[in-house]
Amino acid sequence: MSTNPSPQLDAADPLIHDPRRRRAVLVAVCIALMAVIASVNGLNVAQPQIALAFGASQSTVLWIINSYTLTLAALLLPLGAVGDRWGRRPVLLSGLVLFGLSNAAAGLAPTAEVMLGARVVSGAAAAMIMPITLAVITSTFPAEERSRGIGVWTAVAGGGGLLGMYLSALLVDVADWRWLFALPVVLVVAAVAMTLRSVPDSREVSGHGFDVVGSLTSALAVVALILVLHEGPEQGWTAPPTLLTLLVGVAAAVGFVAWELRRPAPLLDVRLFRDRGLASGSATILAVFGVQAGIFVVVYLYFQVVLGWSGLLSTLALLPMALLMMAASGLAPRLSARVGILATMAGGILLAGAGLALIAGTVSVDGGYPTVLPGMLAMGLGMGLAMTPSTEAITAALPRERQGIASALNDITREFGTALGVALLGAVLSAGYRGAIDPRLDGVPDDIADTARDGIANATAAADAAGPAAGPLLRTAQESFVHGWQQAMWAGVAVMAILFAYVVARGPRRPPTTAPTTGGRRAGDATTTP
Repeated sequence: MSTNPSPQLDAADPLIHDPRRRRAVLVAVCIALMAVIASVNGLNVAQPQIALAFGASQSTVLWIINSYTLTLAALLLPLGAVGDRWGRRPVLLSGLVLFGLSNAAAGLAPTAEVMLGARVVSGAAAAMIMPITLAVITSTFPAEERSRGIGVWTAVAGGGGLLGMYLSALLVDVADWRWLFALPVVLVVAAVAMTLRSVPDSREVSGHGFDVVGSLTSALAVVALILVLHEGPEQGWTAPPTLLTLLVGVAAAVGFVAWELRRPAPLLDVRLFRDRGLASGSATILAVFGVQAGIFVVVYLYFQVVLGWSGLLSTLALLPMALLMMAASGLAPRLSARVGILATMAGGILLAGAGLALIAGTVSVDGGYPTVLPGMLAMGLGMGLAMTPSTEAITAALPRERQGIASALNDITREFGTALGVALLGAVLSAGYRGAIDPRLDGVPDDIADTARDGIANATAAADAAGPAAGPLLRTAQESFVHGWQQAMWAGVAVMAILFAYVVARGPRRPPTTAPTTGGRRAGDATTTP
């Protein structure tokens, strides 16, 4: 393979003119993104095996899983800025190598502590990869191709997690849980090879120093606020640790905003949220990913505990929704070109809300999968249509040389939405479940009744010791779960209705185009294909 440096190009000019080269770049960054996304939910299918292998508590296992997403979310903004300054290609390659090594270490980990450390490093490496993958598309693709590239990226970001979860469940069933880490390593090897071959470099040239204070306060705010959302339902929203963590998060967020408003070259110019596209795009990503994450948690539990399906079959049942979401994400740019970005966003939100309402109105214990599939498909189609123009609106609000930050902002919004959706919809489900099962536990022994109130999984375990009352107790728990799920769906419908009204009133009125450069030149140090 021969390598020739490309000439220095102005930041306003596209780096890539060859359609085959663009396809190769798009494949490379999407493989890298898939490695990151697949690792978010992959370990969820192997919680019992990890606990048994290390003799670890459920709390330790959850920290092993959540440490990855926490580290990823905390470092997205700072490392997105690093990619803008140091060059997106070298940062992407460094992140991929570190990600591959840390996953290999996790797969070979002899103790839970080593596993936890490897997952933290993996999260940091993922924060180097994820914003760069989108920034490469938005900063180098010509305007007429950018929407299509973002659509493909959004499809992988939206549906890739479920595909990765299915492959992970398959590996656990047919091999061993440690093989879960082989999947990201294989994807990393492929991504490195294609990046070296096809992905160009692009960077920001700034006369200002790196915003260290902004980076530290943003990381602290993200970690604290996501921790509140993770731990609040478990420890209690008014528990002292929860309130203290919330105070730290809010103080850090306020400090970040105050600092950024004073900086001549801020890490993130918070004034940009006055832009209709950035504000409505962020709100849509937050709400859509929040509802999606909350629904996935609930529907997965429905398949396993109510219908009695295996983890692999439960994951397979979610794939039609994921595949339709990915297809709709790819279709969204063409639809936006015909009917407009606002109509596409609003239509997707409306369709997703209709899917939620359809599930709430039809789901039942006896109806099973056919009662939820139509609503899931409507949700997948609507969310796919809404996500691509929203992502494009966010990235278009920042100049070309700041696309690492724009991409990181999009990714952080996703992470906050996911945590918020799981926490809030999970709380609605739990409250609905308890409210439905409480009046129906008369005559059940107190110890069994107390266990059953904690959740349907606990009720299923308690039914084994309930003797002749086992069948009625299990049925009661299943019906109460479905009632709670319906309440959560209606809460999701309310969120989508509010979002729809906001987007119609304050959504983007024109097709998004990447903001002009704010100065400086962009170095195009690219390798050429043979």
